[in-house]
Amino acid sequence: MKRTAILLFLGLLTLTSALQAQTTISEKTAGMEHYEGFFDFWWDDAEGKIWMEIDKLDEEVLYVNSLAAGLGSNDIGLDRSQLGDSRVVMFQKIGPKLLMVQPNYGFRASSDNALERKSVDEAFAQSVLWGFTVEVFEDGHALIDATEFLLRDAHDAIGSLRSRGEGNYSLNAGRSAIHLPGTFNFPKNSEFEAILTFTSSNPGRQVRSVAPTAESVTLRQHHSFVELPDDDYQPREFDPRSGYFGISYQDYSTPIGEELTKRFISRHRLEKKNPDADVSKPVEPIIYYLDNGTPEPVRSALLDGARWWAEAFEELGYENAYQVEVLPDDAHPLDIRYNVINWVHRSTRGWSYGSSVTDPRTGEIIKGNVLLGSLRVRQDYMIAEGLLAPYEEGVEPGPEMLEMALARIRQLSAHEVGHTLGIAHNFASSTNDLASVMDYPHPRATITSDGELSLENAYDTGIGEWDKRSVAYGYQDFPENADVEEELQRILEETINMGLLYISDEAARPQSGMHPAAHLWEYGSDPVGQLDHIMDIRRIALDNFSEEVIREGRAMAQMEDVLVPIYLYHRYQTAATSKLIGGVDYTYSVRGDSQHGPHPVEASIQKGAMENLMRTLDPEELALPESLLGLIPPRPARISPTRELFRGYTDPALDPVAIAETASNLTAGLLLNSNRAARLVLQNARDESLPGLGDLFTTLFSHSVLKEPATGYNGTIHRAVNVSILRNALQLAGDESAAPDVKAITKMRVQSLSDELNDLQAGTDNLTWQAHYSYLSDMIQSFIDDPSAFSAPDAPYTPPGSPIGSGLQELISAPSCSF
Repeated sequence: MKRTAILLFLGLLTLTSALQAQTTISEKTAGMEHYEGFFDFWWDDAEGKIWMEIDKLDEEVLYVNSLAAGLGSNDIGLDRSQLGDSRVVMFQKIGPKLLMVQPNYGFRASSDNALERKSVDEAFAQSVLWGFTVEVFEDGHALIDATEFLLRDAHDAIGSLRSRGEGNYSLNAGRSAIHLPGTFNFPKNSEFEAILTFTSSNPGRQVRSVAPTAESVTLRQHHSFVELPDDDYQPREFDPRSGYFGISYQDYSTPIGEELTKRFISRHRLEKKNPDADVSKPVEPIIYYLDNGTPEPVRSALLDGARWWAEAFEELGYENAYQVEVLPDDAHPLDIRYNVINWVHRSTRGWSYGSSVTDPRTGEIIKGNVLLGSLRVRQDYMIAEGLLAPYEEGVEPGPEMLEMALARIRQLSAHEVGHTLGIAHNFASSTNDLASVMDYPHPRATITSDGELSLENAYDTGIGEWDKRSVAYGYQDFPENADVEEELQRILEETINMGLLYISDEAARPQSGMHPAAHLWEYGSDPVGQLDHIMDIRRIALDNFSEEVIREGRAMAQMEDVLVPIYLYHRYQTAATSKLIGGVDYTYSVRGDSQHGPHPVEASIQKGAMENLMRTLDPEELALPESLLGLIPPRPARISPTRELFRGYTDPALDPVAIAETASNLTAGLLLNSNRAARLVLQNARDESLPGLGDLFTTLFSHSVLKEPATGYNGTIHRAVNVSILRNALQLAGDESAAPDVKAITKMRVQSLSDELNDLQAGTDNLTWQAHYSYLSDMIQSFIDDPSAFSAPDAPYTPPGSPIGSGLQELISAPSCSF
């Protein structure tokens, strides 16, 4: 009996296995909604599952993850339509498993020898990104349950929240599901979207400021599987003078003696139908689509700015090869088939970005993706309000403010699209006749003959000459018999001979930068003289600053919102001018071209920059007009203070002394930077006619700590400036990363300053100044006694605000591909 039962069980088991073996993909997916396309898939509504048919085993495809619906916080950075990673992957079946494998394209062998390629492949790790169980295998096609893969945190939102101190979130599977409106299929791309809910018991402040329930944050993440481009695309070699982003990899089949690392620019595929013709239509145009949720008049301004690039393509002989339209209403912005300019809302101001989905094998751009922060236009409008004070009682303000704000976002649109065409920043164009929209432009206010401020022509229109030359290098289609390498070199040589400068991020950032022509948010060919112009504009705006900077009916406390960017209106020109001191002029030269090598900025320019910067430390320049101090009260209930405002020692009252200390600390921090100090020491050692670090201290101290004491209200400002200067000097002396000579010279100079302070203290009968000199001397002595334990007093809070905002912090840490 027992033997019979066993045999019966084995028979049933065999029958069950046989029935399972007979199951086909169509049988398994019967009754489900079928999505036919690149990878066929089915929606199982009863189970809430996606079943995916993998019919391209061992074939490379592109996998992209992105964020469809964001958090709305600039600080955390999880923005709507934000791209994630792009990877080449392939599906490999091993028994019942299907592995999604990412090959390693950072290390290759371009050899025809299969064994040589194999040796490189095996030398460097691949990445298995996911393992699936094969449910049905039929005629080389594998059916898998893709649901768990799609419902994971592919964008690493958890990591973003945790790294910013916003809580330890975890993915809540019970509150997550496939989002069918964002799930669709096309012949060359399969698109999936998931609603993901993240839960935490300790949400952070930023999350609380944007999420309706901070303990439960729901986002949408998007997945794209895309057919890789064909082999007809011709990669174009990267040249450091070309102004492009690109890809790089190590090619181990390179002959010994040649460069191992291969570099190619990132660009869209663009070909003329007739490359021999002077003018030809393209095989396929480059089309950008503006977010259909963008309102007017912003919509028209963004379309205008993005379309500026058409001029560059037309000059290359393309007919209608570059176009900008509004995204169709039924299109998804993350659909890989569309280059999209997204209008993105956040709760606070922030950067805009231009990024791309790029084929990592070749550098071909498959999708351009722009994120434009919507609050930028409002900030620019507010800056115009502060400059013009337009709200005279009973008089309707003119259109100048809106015109300036719209002109600004035309530039913004062109700039970010430029990045998605593959083009990098060119921060030298502000001093090179505004040759590129890939710079960061400052509003060009002018002073009229009657002493008023004007914003007419605040921003330039159209792309510049550098931009056209960049497009020529990246997108010129050459006749079939042309020597492409020779033609590209000709383009670069012509560009150099035109006097067009190209200097990118590393030289323009205010702390690390040193190039005399590469600056952020600056204009004018003379950064030294331009600072005086900017300070004059700032002075006029502050003298005219009144209740007329805000509309009637608004709380008077909100005048401070407008005051902050006007008071710090000089900060970017200050940064530009400081870069001349210890500055080095250079080009991205290559052997054999006509560009010059690195050389120090002329002594007269450096010394002039030092002297001009002292105006930014003058108590009379930094003191707010007395009239303002009686106009701006503390914030009323329900209009809370924000991080955009100054903070001081007299909170909640406006503190003009702390405000002045903030501004003077900006200048001091820029000048007493350890890299700049080391360059000063070195240049003076090489050429005594060039200023050294000691010269900088002499200039700084003579215009601050050792200057004749100011009295009254200006005296309080003067003392705040002194604290800023000494704070930064002591921080430089104690900077472990500073060069030994820098630390030695700085320490010696502050020690001698201590003696001078004692003399000043003995020479005055003003008790406040006596106390001040004693305080500074004690600071120095504390540092000398124990440098490792010394901590300089904190500077007042600097409101964040770059781009074109109010502070230095974001200016320093700005991403390289933003605007």
